[in-house]
Amino acid sequence: MKKVAFYTLGCKLNFSETSTISRSFQDRGYEKVDFSDKPDVFIINTCSVTDNADKKCRKVVREARQISPDAYVAIIGCYAQLKPKELSEIEGVDAVLGAAEKFQLLDLLGDFTRKAEPEVYAKEVDEAKSFTASYSINDRTRTFLKIQDGCDYSCTFCTIPLARGNSRSDTIENIVNQARELGLSGVKEIVLTGINTGDFGIRNGKREDSFFDLVKALDDVEEVSRFRISSIEPNLLSHEIIDFVSQSKRFMPHFHIPLQSGSDSMLIAMKRRYLSNLYQDRIDHIRSEIPMAGIGVDVIIGFPGETEEEFLKTYRFLNELDVSYLHVFTYSERPNTPAATMKDPVPMNVRNMRSKMLRTLSEKKKRYFYEQNIGNNVNVLFENDIEDGVMHGFTENYVRVSAKYDPLRVNEIIPVSINEINSNGYAEVNELEDGGKTLMNITLVANNFTKN
Repeated sequence: MKKVAFYTLGCKLNFSETSTISRSFQDRGYEKVDFSDKPDVFIINTCSVTDNADKKCRKVVREARQISPDAYVAIIGCYAQLKPKELSEIEGVDAVLGAAEKFQLLDLLGDFTRKAEPEVYAKEVDEAKSFTASYSINDRTRTFLKIQDGCDYSCTFCTIPLARGNSRSDTIENIVNQARELGLSGVKEIVLTGINTGDFGIRNGKREDSFFDLVKALDDVEEVSRFRISSIEPNLLSHEIIDFVSQSKRFMPHFHIPLQSGSDSMLIAMKRRYLSNLYQDRIDHIRSEIPMAGIGVDVIIGFPGETEEEFLKTYRFLNELDVSYLHVFTYSERPNTPAATMKDPVPMNVRNMRSKMLRTLSEKKKRYFYEQNIGNNVNVLFENDIEDGVMHGFTENYVRVSAKYDPLRVNEIIPVSINEINSNGYAEVNELEDGGKTLMNITLVANNFTKN
């Protein structure tokens, strides 16, 4: 039996697609193994959002060749769609497959016999019009369910439309059926994923329904305990969605909302579809309806033309914004994007300094948010994520916790009461189960806490 290993770079959507492809290999008789277990075939699913992701891809290829020199190495994903020829020239690469071909690699590559020249299969992205359903399972306790692909937006910094094509979605009926099947298989939490998740509802170039329609339908899926929205554009996160989540039986009080900049002039240069006042409105509405919701923010630092004054607008805006944590991205030029040729690029050392300032701000915000949860009764879904005898899990509002490993609690939702968080992020909680109150030590984990 041939062995296959997978390595995934990038977003939750990539993880859902890798998982689906891995199941197709297992259906054909392959054994899925760890990357280090000398596989016969390596499949590397790539991202190309940042320059760092490109470098990681090259490093993974080198590692694969060191682990198993005679193995077949195939590269798929966004970077493969954008730069197929460039990737095929990397020493050790045997095949490159673009967006439309990655789900056909078993048929296209046959028995994965290495050839004299790399095989390249990458049509123009405009031909990638079909939607391929995908979900992750058994990789993590939470399942990533793909509901949408592609993007019709034209942000000046982004390569995703070039790599993924136009926005397209699955049907509500298919997604509901998949969710039910996953719930029956033991999945407790499903994370809805897509390139532009809130743009759900476009099929064959026409809008047939909406993301809100999908949310309402999934809320009635009794087989699943929790749904979580992975990321949603602020202009697509309507008040009615927020209001519905506030009363939902199954949707978690957690939102991840890209901002990118707190400066309106920067948002205009980025061709974002909102200004800072709309973003502020969405945060204010969440806080009014769901006071303890977890709220994450994406922000890009060092975009061309970002002066010190513009950066400070972003810093002040985020400092005053009632959010829980930040994902800070240092801007990197991406080929074939309008931003790559814009005037007034920010020196890299300045970009890095500004990014560090915002990451420090994120640590403070996360610490403050965690402290606000003291005294609350919450439910933790413990994941199959075990390290040094410790397991991890998340509350409804995305507070990460750690506890001594107990196999009976993995993939179980445990009610607890948060009592205390010390300066290292440790807390004592009471486990509220069967009416009893058994003391249970849990760690509330906020990565890189600033110690007081």
